[in-house]
Amino acid sequence: MTDEAPSRYALSFTSGGLLAREGESVAAVYLDSRDWQATRARVVDGNLLQARTTSSLTRVARETVQRLAALDDDEIELLVESSPTEQHHLMWAAACRRYALIGDFAEEVLRERFLLMTPTLGVDDFDRFITGKSLWHPELDEAKPSTRQRLRQALFQMLREAGLRTDAGNIIPAVISERVAEMLDRRTPSDLRFFPTTTPFTLSGDQVQR
Repeated sequence: MTDEAPSRYALSFTSGGLLAREGESVAAVYLDSRDWQATRARVVDGNLLQARTTSSLTRVARETVQRLAALDDDEIELLVESSPTEQHHLMWAAACRRYALIGDFAEEVLRERFLLMTPTLGVDDFDRFITGKSLWHPELDEAKPSTRQRLRQALFQMLREAGLRTDAGNIIPAVISERVAEMLDRRTPSDLRFFPTTTPFTLSGDQVQR
């Protein structure tokens, strides 16, 4: 038990969506050097993301690199040669690792509602989650209503692009390939917790199989 305050949530994911296409392109560049700084410079210098403006290119390249850096090198290698569904699942896991707010929402709301056989995920669910987290995260209380709305829109866009939620708000069970599931399950706790799936976890430490 500790009185240490939780780390502040990073709230800089309000544009770009899942970045699956960008992730595949940047990952391929990274594998040439295994150096994120060099990768970002090459992507920006060559406009490899085909952005219309330099500011947009710089922003998206930075964001994509930050998310990919949350993946292990073997996950990066798989991302480059995997199917679109596998890429979407890996990029969703990357977003959950990069942004604790997204990861907490995925585990505590998306997955819980799926396991409880509650088939929908709506605006009210997000708002209740934010209200509850505000008790421990003053940065959420300080956020303007417009910022909260952008966070919700961005998160729901990622869920749709990852194939985990419909525009109508229905939760879509994740059918995760064996090789992606194996990689996500290597971590403790298992990153399968970020998905609406009945794929069992590998028991590790005080982890509970569900």
